[in-house]
Amino acid sequence: MLSVKDYPVDGKRVIVRADFDVPLRNGKITEKLRIEKSIPTLKYLLEKKCKLFIISHLGRPENKDPKYSLKIVLPILEELLGEKIEFQENLERQVFGEVVLLENLRYWKEEESNDPAFSKKLATFGEIYVNECFSVAHRNHASVATLPTLLPAAAGIEFFQEINELEKIFKAEKHPLVAIIGGAKLETKLPAITNMAKVADKVLVGGKLMFEIDKSTLPSNVVIAVDDVDQKDIGPETLKTFGAEIAKAQMIVWNGPMGMFEEEKYEVGTRALAKLVADATGYSIVGGGDTVAALDKEGLLDKIDFVSVGGGAMLEFLEGKRLPALVALNYYG
Repeated sequence: MLSVKDYPVDGKRVIVRADFDVPLRNGKITEKLRIEKSIPTLKYLLEKKCKLFIISHLGRPENKDPKYSLKIVLPILEELLGEKIEFQENLERQVFGEVVLLENLRYWKEEESNDPAFSKKLATFGEIYVNECFSVAHRNHASVATLPTLLPAAAGIEFFQEINELEKIFKAEKHPLVAIIGGAKLETKLPAITNMAKVADKVLVGGKLMFEIDKSTLPSNVVIAVDDVDQKDIGPETLKTFGAEIAKAQMIVWNGPMGMFEEEKYEVGTRALAKLVADATGYSIVGGGDTVAALDKEGLLDKIDFVSVGGGAMLEFLEGKRLPALVALNYYG
């Protein structure tokens, strides 16, 4: 897999698959981390005199719901990039400019169905493809899995770093290694728990998972939360147990909240764990929307060594799955 910095991009028209899937509340962006993560790649390409055609998705719109229009990110993106950005609403009429942002990819159903003709249409807007959207690396979507096979393709600066950081976990260079898995959806989390138990010294499990998981089938290094608050958050004894393991760790990997983080009464465990991870001396890698939100709410993001933009993609990488985006970028050879 090539990084964009390893590729001769000078003066080219570049399609950048970015990640502007930002959280919204009352029609306003509440957190802009994903936009910020795209800026190093976009600025690098502009320094190389490239013309940029940026594509992204936002939310899961039905029938082109206008509240999910990518127009909402334009002011922030222009401010961060320091460039005027043209906006293109459809694929029939090309807009010209140094930097062009296409409307929400998911306004076209062909994106999520991975329609080959849709990928071919997107490919006409550039000479090179750069993926700067690790968060959907596990999705078999047109702009992720097929478009990069139609053009010379490379990983963006942040995407490349994501993989390098996650690879550190499996190289197991630092011990004790503690993995923390929370949230719900046992069917998606259990494979990651099982695979991480092979490389981690301890795997700490909280969230709804603690009530769904069959403890008798787990390896001995998997530690399940020992108490709870209304079955919607971890309790003080669990925080004490988890805190002791985190304090000893030389590397910490965390994905998923410890309770129903969206309800203020049940965000206590997740926020307390965020402080424990941030204050630990071990190298920390965190990912997942609620996990990042908890750290952001506590003002602790800058105390984390690496913040992944991938929730589901990070989990599937930890599980050992082959991700469609990585297949398309020849990561596996």
